[in-house]
Amino acid sequence: MIKPILTACLLFSAVLSAFSQDNSKVYPYDLKCEYLVNPLGIDTENPRLSWKLLDKRDGAVQKSYRVVVDTDSLSVANSKGNIWDTGKVSSDRNLVSFKGKSLAPATKYYWKVIISDIGEESRESKVANFETGKMSRNNWHGAWISDNHDTDYKPAPYFRKSFNVDKKIKSARAYIAVAGLYELSFNGEKAGDHILDPMYTRFDRRTLYVTHDITSLLTNGENAVGVILGNGWYNHQSIGVWDFHNAPWRNRPAFCMDIEIVYQDGTKQIVCTERDWKTGEGSIRFNSIYTAEHQDARMEQKGWNKPGFDDSKWQGVSYRAVPSENIVSQQMKPIRAVDEINPVKVSRFDDKNIVFDFGRNMAGITKIVLSGEAGTVVRVKHGERLYDNGHVDLSNIDVYHRPVDDKDPFQTDIYTLSGDGDEVFMPKFNYKGFRYAEVTADRPVKIADNGLTAYFSHSDVDKIGFISSSNELINKMCFASDNSYLSNLMGYPTDCPQREKNGWTGDGHLAIETALFNFDGITIYEKWLADHRDEQQPNGVLPDIIPTGGWGYGTANGLDWTSTIAIIPWNIYMFYGDNSLLEKCYYNIKNYVDYVNFNYPSGLTSWGRGDWVPVKTQSSLELTSSVYYFVDINILASAAKMFGRMDDYKYYSALAQKVKNAVNDKYLNKETGVYANGSQTELSVPLQWGVTPDDCKDKVAQKLSSAVDGADGHLDVGVLGAKAILNALSNNHQSSQAYRVATQNTYPSWGWWIVNGATTLLENWDLKAERDISDNHMMFGEVGGWYFKGLAGIQPDPENPGFKNIILKPYFPENLGKFSASHVSPYGEIVSKWEKKGGSLIYTITIPANSKADFYLPKEYKLNKIVSQYTGKKIEDISKNDVLISLKAGTYTLYLKKNK
Repeated sequence: MIKPILTACLLFSAVLSAFSQDNSKVYPYDLKCEYLVNPLGIDTENPRLSWKLLDKRDGAVQKSYRVVVDTDSLSVANSKGNIWDTGKVSSDRNLVSFKGKSLAPATKYYWKVIISDIGEESRESKVANFETGKMSRNNWHGAWISDNHDTDYKPAPYFRKSFNVDKKIKSARAYIAVAGLYELSFNGEKAGDHILDPMYTRFDRRTLYVTHDITSLLTNGENAVGVILGNGWYNHQSIGVWDFHNAPWRNRPAFCMDIEIVYQDGTKQIVCTERDWKTGEGSIRFNSIYTAEHQDARMEQKGWNKPGFDDSKWQGVSYRAVPSENIVSQQMKPIRAVDEINPVKVSRFDDKNIVFDFGRNMAGITKIVLSGEAGTVVRVKHGERLYDNGHVDLSNIDVYHRPVDDKDPFQTDIYTLSGDGDEVFMPKFNYKGFRYAEVTADRPVKIADNGLTAYFSHSDVDKIGFISSSNELINKMCFASDNSYLSNLMGYPTDCPQREKNGWTGDGHLAIETALFNFDGITIYEKWLADHRDEQQPNGVLPDIIPTGGWGYGTANGLDWTSTIAIIPWNIYMFYGDNSLLEKCYYNIKNYVDYVNFNYPSGLTSWGRGDWVPVKTQSSLELTSSVYYFVDINILASAAKMFGRMDDYKYYSALAQKVKNAVNDKYLNKETGVYANGSQTELSVPLQWGVTPDDCKDKVAQKLSSAVDGADGHLDVGVLGAKAILNALSNNHQSSQAYRVATQNTYPSWGWWIVNGATTLLENWDLKAERDISDNHMMFGEVGGWYFKGLAGIQPDPENPGFKNIILKPYFPENLGKFSASHVSPYGEIVSKWEKKGGSLIYTITIPANSKADFYLPKEYKLNKIVSQYTGKKIEDISKNDVLISLKAGTYTLYLKKNK
C-alpha cells in the first residue's frame, strides 16, 4: 500500500510562465516506419508509424495527432494525404498502424504527423518516407539460380550480367533474395554498406530479401551487375558439434534478384535473374561463417563485375527450386563493420610472424595490407588469448570444431599473394571473436605496424542508454557489457562470437533488459521471435538454440532457457509500449505452456538446464524451472487479458497461482524465509520473479542478504542467479547489498573480470577454469541493465508501458559521489542523475514530452525543494514527507538532504 501520494502537478501560474517563453522549437521528430528511418523494402500491409515530440516546456504533452500519407511529397508537405489521412484524433498516442488505402509494391510513400501541443497549437513534423518492397512472392520476376556445383565444392560462385541503360534514370532498386550470403556490385562498386546479408533464418521456412537503392551506381550505356555468394549458415561446410553441416535445408547457395529501373519519362525496365546470366570463380576459394575465409589473389579475375569484361569462358547458370515459400523483406537493422580499430601493440617475432594486439575483445573481421612474393601463403589467426610466449592461443574457443583435415583451421583466414605490389585482403563472408591476430607467412612479407586493422562488426543498432559514474569500475563494466552485447548481435543474439555463434535462448532472455536499456534492438528481436515461431514444434517445444539445423531438441531445452518465447515479447512491450510482437507470439506461448502443463500436471517441473556455470553452489533445478514456468504462465495470462481473451485469462491466472503455490509449498520455509537449501540462486530467483508471498518477501530478502554476507559480499550464483540477485535485493529494501555485489572487484564478481583486464563479459567467474571459458559471453549480462534500474531507478510501468509513465526509484550509495543514467525511450530521453555536494544531494530528472513520472523519495532523504530547469522557478506547495511525487514532462532539479 503506497503512503500518501502527492501529485506535483505544475501550478497553473508556472504553466503560464512557461508559455510566455520561446516555444518555437516544438515539433514532432524522429519519425520511423517499422522502427526504421525512411526504410526501403517494407513488406507489411499495415506498417507501424511512430514519432516523438520535441517540447522542453514543463508539462509538455500531445493533445491530438493527424497523420497524412501520400505518394506525392508536395501533397504531404501541404498536409494532404490521399493514401491516408487520419483526420485530427484527440489522443496522446505516438505509435499508430497504417490503415489507409492498400499499399502498392515497390512504391515510395511520404508521410508526416501534425500534432497539437499543450497550448492547442498545431505543430508539424518534417516529411518522412517509407518505400514498399515486393509485398508478395507473386510480384517477383526473377528465377532462382545457382552454379552447377554441389554442397561440398569449396570455391565461392561468382555471377555477372551486362545490361544497357539508354534513358535518364529517376530511380533504381535491386531486390535480392539469397539462400546463403552475398555481395552485390554494379560497375565494380559494392551496393550498400551492409555485410553478412541476408540474416540467418530457418531457410526452408523463411528466406529474407534485401532492397538496395542503386540509382547512383548505374550509368548511361552498358552496365554490369556482379554477385558473389557465400555459404553462411545455408551451406555449412565446416564440421562442428552443432550439426549445421547436416541441416535439412543445406544446399549450394542460390539467389533471385529483380533490378527495377524507373526512368524520368515514366517507363520501367526490369533486369532479373535468368539463364542468360553467367557464372564463374574468383579469388574466394573457401568460406565458412564458423571458421574463416580463404582467398587466392592469383585467381582474381580483374574487372569481372565491370562493363566490357570477357565472360566467354564463364559457364551458364542452373535453375534452382525456391528454398522456402516464405520470401520476406529483411526489415531490420543490418550488420555493418561499425568501428575501425587499430592495434595498440605489435610484436614482431621475425619477418614471417607478427602478433597484433587491438587492446579490446570484439567480434568482427580484420583487413590486412601487405606485399610479398607471388604464391606466398599468409595465415591470420584470430584469438582472445595469448600463450606465455606471446603467440595466439585458441584453446579456449576451438573446442567444438571437428575438422576432418588441416585445411579448415579455426578462426584463421588464409590469403595467397598475387605478388602484385601492395595487396589488401578483407574477408566477406565470415566474422570472428578476437582481441589478437597473428600473421604467419611461409615466406617473408612486408606489413606495417598499422597494416592490420580490425573492424568491430555487429547489427548496427542505435545506442540509446548511457551510464557515467564517479566509480570507474562501473564505467568499465558498462563498456564491457556493451562490447559483449554488440559482439553477440548478428541479426540474432548469440552466446559468443567465436566458439559457437549460436542463438542460445537462455543467453538471449537473461540479457534482454540490459539490451533494451542500452540499445534500440526491437527490429532484431522481432526477427528472432519470428525464428522462434518457425522453429517451434507442433507440440509447443522449442530448441535450445534458434535458428537451428536440428540440434537442441534434447532433454534440457526447457523453461529456464526457452522461455524466450514469452519473456522477450513481454519486455518489448514494457520498453516500447507495443504489444504487436506479444500478439504474434500469443498462441506460441500458449502452446508452450500447454505442453508443460500436460507433461507436469503437478505444477512443478525439472525441465530445464539449471543455474548454468555457478561459482560453486548447485541449486534446485525443479525450483528454478518451476519459477520460469510461472513467469511464462503469468505473461500468458496478462496477454490474454490485454487481448480480450477472458476465458484464457481466467484459466491461466488460476494455473499461475497453482504453480506459485506448488513452488512455495514444497520449497519455502515460511518460518525461516529459506527456499530449498538457501543458495543465493534459490533465494533470489523466486523473489525476483514474484513467486514469493508478500508476507515473506522481507524475510527471504534478509536471508538473501545474509547469504551475500556469508560470501563476504560476493556472488555464488550461475546464470539464473546472476539475472535475479541484484533485482531481488534492490527491489526488497536491500539496495546496499545489491550495490556491494555489483561493484565488488575481487573473486568471484563481475568486477574481478574488469580488474584483470577484461573488456567484455566472460563465460566463467573463474579465470582459471578449464571449460566454459569464452572471453566474450553475454549470459551474465544483467548487471549492465541493473545500473539503470537499481541505481538510476529507471523502470517501465506495467500499467503504462513504453515509459509512458516512468517509475523512478533511485538509490544513492554512500560511497558514490556522482552518477548519471539516460535512456532514450519511445517518448524521448529520460535522465536520472545526481551529485553529492557537502551534506546535500542534487538530483536531476528529465521526463520527455508526452510522458510523466512517479518519483519515489528514498526513505533516507528528505526533499527540500524542486526547481524547474525550464522556468528556473521553484515548484511550491510540495509536502516534504511524501513518499511518491508524480511529475509531468520537464527537467527538474531536486534538492535532497539526508535524514539525521
